[in-house]
Amino acid sequence: MSDSNTANPALRTLIVDDEPLAVERIQVLCAEISAIRVVGTASDGAAALRLAEKLAPDLVLLDMTMPELDGLGVARALAGTANAPAVIFVTAHDHFAVEAFDLEAIDYVLKPVAADRLERAIERAVARRGERGDGGGGPGHKAKSEWLEELWVPHRSELLRIDIDEVHRIDAERDYVRLHVGDPGEAGEASRSYLLLQTIAGLEARLDPDKFIRIHRSTILKRDNIRGLRHDGLGVWSAELENGEALRIGRTYLARVKAMAGR
Repeated sequence: MSDSNTANPALRTLIVDDEPLAVERIQVLCAEISAIRVVGTASDGAAALRLAEKLAPDLVLLDMTMPELDGLGVARALAGTANAPAVIFVTAHDHFAVEAFDLEAIDYVLKPVAADRLERAIERAVARRGERGDGGGGPGHKAKSEWLEELWVPHRSELLRIDIDEVHRIDAERDYVRLHVGDPGEAGEASRSYLLLQTIAGLEARLDPDKFIRIHRSTILKRDNIRGLRHDGLGVWSAELENGEALRIGRTYLARVKAMAGR
């Protein structure tokens, strides 16, 4: 596709994947999307970095699992360059979503790649360029936040992007966490949950402590979801939630929770 619109030129795109058939498939899909123009392909991480330096792409469609230098390594290296390109991960694996977001990827598309799903991801990249266009730094430039602002979670055959402010409770389930999303006082579609392959301690370290607080080894709550604290006797305390539910506060976390309430 040609850069026919000088105000919004097609994103110069580099495809990186170690599987030739996957590269071919993505090229075919990209040919139908006028918002991008493929300027090169690479079959490994080292080649991707060399081509990125020479071609200065606006966008990289990046496989996650490659020998030697994998997609995360490529993304980290690209993030440290001037005018870093936007990155969309295209992968068969859904368990790198948290790491991908830490690298400020635009999106995370699961294989086999559906045309409409890739197009939505490209639209996000184009929108990001529009948001950053007057501030410089290219479509991949974004002010770095110390805390997670969004998460990707597996759902059916794709990953959903969830604003961290929509999460009101997080429960540990072995090596996973369950994210409770939506209105905590509503049932059905308004309140839903998703499993994410991530330890609760690992996720806690990425959450803004001004918004979230851990009350138990298995539970993190959004501070706004806590209506009050209740003393149940014998040194046992519970957090009362907006929906009327009461959750026991672990002794290890009690002092911190009381401090939040000014006690």
